[in-house]
Amino acid sequence: MDKGLHEEMIANLDRLVQDHMIQGRQIYLFGHCNATEELADVLLARGFTVTAILDNHEAKQGKRYGGIEIRHPREILNQPSHETLVCIVARAYAAMAAQLRHMGYDGPIEKLVDYNSYAEYSLSGETMDRMRQRVERGSRLLERMKETHPGRFILLCPFSALGDIYLMMAYLPGFLEKRGIGGCVVGVVGKACGEVVGLFGAYEVEVYVQKDMDAMIQAALYAEDKNVFIPHQDRPYVVNLSQVLYVKKIPLEQLYCCGVYGLPASARPASPVCLRNYERIEDIKAGRSVILSPYAKSVTTLSSDVWDSVVNSFRKRGYQCYTNVAGEEKPLPGTLPIGPAISEIQSVAERAGIFIGIRSGLCDVLREAACRKVALYPDYFYCDTQWKAIEMYALEGWENIVVKEGFRWKEMN
Repeated sequence: MDKGLHEEMIANLDRLVQDHMIQGRQIYLFGHCNATEELADVLLARGFTVTAILDNHEAKQGKRYGGIEIRHPREILNQPSHETLVCIVARAYAAMAAQLRHMGYDGPIEKLVDYNSYAEYSLSGETMDRMRQRVERGSRLLERMKETHPGRFILLCPFSALGDIYLMMAYLPGFLEKRGIGGCVVGVVGKACGEVVGLFGAYEVEVYVQKDMDAMIQAALYAEDKNVFIPHQDRPYVVNLSQVLYVKKIPLEQLYCCGVYGLPASARPASPVCLRNYERIEDIKAGRSVILSPYAKSVTTLSSDVWDSVVNSFRKRGYQCYTNVAGEEKPLPGTLPIGPAISEIQSVAERAGIFIGIRSGLCDVLREAACRKVALYPDYFYCDTQWKAIEMYALEGWENIVVKEGFRWKEMN
C-alpha cells in the first residue's frame, strides 16, 4: 500500500478507536488483498481480534491469513449486527458495501482508505458541495500544469503502480504517433512512478500526491477536456474496460496495448533507454549473488517460510543474498539490504546473476534484464474474475512460478 494511503488507514483506524466504534465488536474485514493484510497486521499488533476476512471468491474461502479465516460474506449474518463492524480497505468499497446491505446486514461499515476520493455515491448537498470544491481545486492544478507545460498533451496516471506505469510508457510512443501528438507531459502519483517514466527518455513528468491526482482527474472528466487522457487498464473513468475480463482472459499487457491505447496486438513496446549503474556495483559478487524482492503494494504477501527456503537454498551454495528494500522495509533474515534507484536496479540484477521477486511492478521494470529472472505468484484470482494472477501477469523470458501451500524452493532446484 502507498505510504500516504497507509497513513490515511491508520488515521481512520485511530478515529474508530477514539470514537469507541471498534472496541467490544466483532471485527470483519472485506476483500482479501494486500491492503487488507496490512490492516489485519495493524489490528493484530494492537491487540484486536479479527473474526474473519470476508471474500466472494470460493477458492479463497477456508484459507487463512495470520490465523484469520477467509469466509463467505454471508457469514456475518450469523452475528447480531450491533455487535459487529466491517472495515474495508479494498478498492471496491462501494460494491462491497452495497452487497452487504442487499444481503440484509445493517451494522456499521467503515471505509478506511479512500482510493478514488471523487467517486462518492451520494446526491446529498454536503457531498455535492465537496465534489464541487474538489473540481475547482483540480481545475486549478490542471491549469497550473498547462501553464508549466504549454501546448503539451496531458496524461494522468491515476494510481501509484510501477507495472502499470511501465506498460503505459512502453506503448505510449505508438499511441502518440497514432494520434499525431508531438509532445506530452505525464502526471503520476509518487516519486517511484516518476522514475519509471524517466526510464523511457526525456519525457516531461509531474509528480503528485493521490488526492491531487484524484481532483485533477475529476476536473478533467467534468470539463470533458480533450487534451487530457487517462491511460489506465481499469479505466472506470472513461470506459469500463475491465468488465470484459469476466468473459474473456486478456493479459495485462494486451489490455494496455489494445484496450487503453487502441493499438494492434502486433505493436511492439518501447524499451527503457535511461539506465544507470548502481554506484556500489563492485560490492556485489558477480554471477554469484541473488537479489530478492519480497515486497509489493498491491499483491498479497508470501509467507516467511517461502522466503526462508529460498534464502537457505542459495546461502548453502555460497551465494550472496540481498533483499531489495525501500523506506522502512526490512531485509529478509540472512540477507543484506540493497536499495538501488529504479534506473539502477537492472544493473544490480545483471551483476548478481539472479533476481527472484514476488510478481510486482518491479518485475516489469526488469523485463529486459540479462540474468536469470524468477517471478513468484501468490495463488490468487485477479480481482473477482475467474483468471489466476499468473494468467494475467505472466512474463515472457521469466520463470513464472505459482506459490501454493507447502511450497519450498529447495524442492524445485
